Amino acid sequence: MRSGGAGVGMTRCNYAPAVAGALAKYVDAFVDGVSADLSELSGRDHRADVVVEASDLVGAVIDSDGRHSGAELEAWLDDIGPRLQPAVLVSSVQLRESQLLVGKARWLERPSTLFGLLLDADARDAGRRAVRYYELGIRLCHAAASVDLVPSPDEVAAIDRYRGVLLGAFDRAGLPRPGVSNRGGEPPRPPSGVRPQQPGDPVVATATDGAPAAQPVELPPARPIEDLLAELDALVGLATVKTQVRRLTSLLRIQALRVERGLPTLETSHHLVFTGNPGTGKTTVARLLSQILRTLGLVSHGHLVETDRSHLVAGYVGQTAARTRGVMESALGGTLLVDEAYALARGGENDFGREAIDTIVKFMEDHRDDLAVIAAGYPAEMAALIDANPGLKSRFTRTIEFPDYTTDELVAIFEGMSDATRYHLDDAGREALRTVIDAEPRGRGFGNARFVRNLFEEAVGRQAERLAAVEHPTEDELTTLTANDLLGAESPD
Repeated sequence: MRSGGAGVGMTRCNYAPAVAGALAKYVDAFVDGVSADLSELSGRDHRADVVVEASDLVGAVIDSDGRHSGAELEAWLDDIGPRLQPAVLVSSVQLRESQLLVGKARWLERPSTLFGLLLDADARDAGRRAVRYYELGIRLCHAAASVDLVPSPDEVAAIDRYRGVLLGAFDRAGLPRPGVSNRGGEPPRPPSGVRPQQPGDPVVATATDGAPAAQPVELPPARPIEDLLAELDALVGLATVKTQVRRLTSLLRIQALRVERGLPTLETSHHLVFTGNPGTGKTTVARLLSQILRTLGLVSHGHLVETDRSHLVAGYVGQTAARTRGVMESALGGTLLVDEAYALARGGENDFGREAIDTIVKFMEDHRDDLAVIAAGYPAEMAALIDANPGLKSRFTRTIEFPDYTTDELVAIFEGMSDATRYHLDDAGREALRTVIDAEPRGRGFGNARFVRNLFEEAVGRQAERLAAVEHPTEDELTTLTANDLLGAESPD
């Protein structure tokens, strides 16, 4: 029983609630896992210290939006308060009046002392203790945010920033981030905005010649969320895109925890609008998002199907609906990426593109639990398309804008492509690359990573021509791209 004093009553006892509350499972996992690692290092019992750590972590999430709801305070009192020494056994009203959790949000701004101890130990012996803290701590954060029916945007943003704080500590310690295996395992994926298909990727099908894309073959096991987020983080540039995808992922994880506990959730649309010029990473991010949805159990397969107007719209009455339905069915269980989606409405009232839109809207409604649709295109045209169609506007409630890459980012993408194929630029070649990139107009339709890929392929071709007259080229000559290889390459249209 909680005390009924005027202030916060603290009683030393081994109190545990008769019924585990919303956070019990996640608090126990955090305390058990982190205290075991600390005890192994020191030979002493650290459970009390880790309970305080859990209290600070949960309190910080609760405080991050400045709004301490009754449900949040009750959850803290049920599953944190009794575990503290001395225990906090008061009512939620008394806890609010005490302002015990006010200001706790600042706790998320830097790594804790306990996390630092685990990180230092891992740096000495290549352990994974800090990774365990990270995984259990982030899950506890999501559990704290899942107490209310609708987590606030500030809570989701705070968790994302805290994740960045912990990952930054891994980087400073020279340790691989969670989800990244570069010690005796597979090498990191190339940090390119557009990269080759990898063995662990979902099958990507494309609807061609008016025929629906074939159903994808069986995929390998779903990848852990942290692996997918690590790959997202490794992409060059796209800072705001990454933030929005991570926060959407957090929101979906929070809702998944509520489902796990049998609690009601508010439906969150999986359908998105991606806007931006070609080559800005839309397909790469769509591929990762499809896998994230699969790992969270929100789609059954996790593949990506790419299509556009030419694969959806037929030239005769009655054919468009069947053609569109075939493409939609091939994407069921995964994600459909509709490139230049605004083109579906470009032909006026009598154009068959309207029939394709109507078919897409109905299919999205009928299969909203096992399909994500991403409509991509230029910003102004996509806004006009969505605003002009109530069916689309009610289903596409989230837009992510993909900005053009900077020159530095395009150079990094080029070098990622080079590294993946064992080429490298010499110093003069790198300067020549910047010159070519800077000379390309950055207007509508700028190719971004596609432009850079064309430059890379042309430079490799020109290098091959240059070395054709060399009887016995060295390995360095075979792998080096020079200024002449870059400046001689014609810029693509």
